[in-house]
Amino acid sequence: MADAPYLIALALLEQNGERALPLQGKSLREPLTADGDPGEVGRQQALELLVRVWQRSDQGALNRAAGDHSLLLVAVPIEALQEELPALKAQWLNSGDTAVLVQGLSALASGVWSLNQEPRQPLTYARLG
Repeated sequence: MADAPYLIALALLEQNGERALPLQGKSLREPLTADGDPGEVGRQQALELLVRVWQRSDQGALNRAAGDHSLLLVAVPIEALQEELPALKAQWLNSGDTAVLVQGLSALASGVWSLNQEPRQPLTYARLG
């Protein structure tokens, strides 16, 4: 199973004075290439997550909680979904320490990327960790 990772989009945000970390994921049929990025499947997962985040704005104003690292994509082994990922999420929700979150994700993931967009430019991936 570790050869077919799970791709997860995470949004690090603050709403009504509290941190939130919604996520969206999809099982991949094949691992990503070592020097590649999540490509179109990553963009699709980010879009689905951002629609949910946008709908969430009905409950109050949203702020990015980690600047340019507020929208992440992570390729993890499916086994990490049961314990490691929930533990990292809970730790970030309690501490807000994005560097520790990225370090923890990098330790268990085959890839961690932030997804950004400059005005009038296409989306870009920046590999982290």
